[in-house]
Amino acid sequence: MNKLAKTYVTKEKDISRNWYVVDAQGQTLGRLASRVATILMGKHKPIFTCNLDVGDHVIVINASKVVLTGQKLEQKKYYHHSGYPGGLKEETYGDLMARKPEFVVEKAIKNMLPHNKLGRQMYRKLKVYTGSDHPHQAQKPISLKI
Repeated sequence: MNKLAKTYVTKEKDISRNWYVVDAQGQTLGRLASRVATILMGKHKPIFTCNLDVGDHVIVINASKVVLTGQKLEQKKYYHHSGYPGGLKEETYGDLMARKPEFVVEKAIKNMLPHNKLGRQMYRKLKVYTGSDHPHQAQKPISLKI
């Protein structure tokens, strides 16, 4: 009888996390969000396992300069309900980008992550900033071209 190859199973001690900086200036929102979500989940690593968080930390800068294609700034709407009768609030993405541009990027990325405990753990590794400055220089982040 021949020896069978053992299946590799990723363990917590095998996971190493890097820090990446992504410049969102001129990037399309959806394409940027899908690539950042892939890095947060760890799908770019050969040790990816769907039941563990093997992803890296991502810092997104210049969130206010992200681009929405077509007429999405005027036509795409963000809805929020307060929980009270008649409490549905509606806002266009143009107004939301002017008021809270980091929220738009965070929401796009968060919706591309798993909707469970693991996805919430992955989301905590995301940092989004409106300008080009961030307070994470001590982590020595690697610049990532997307």
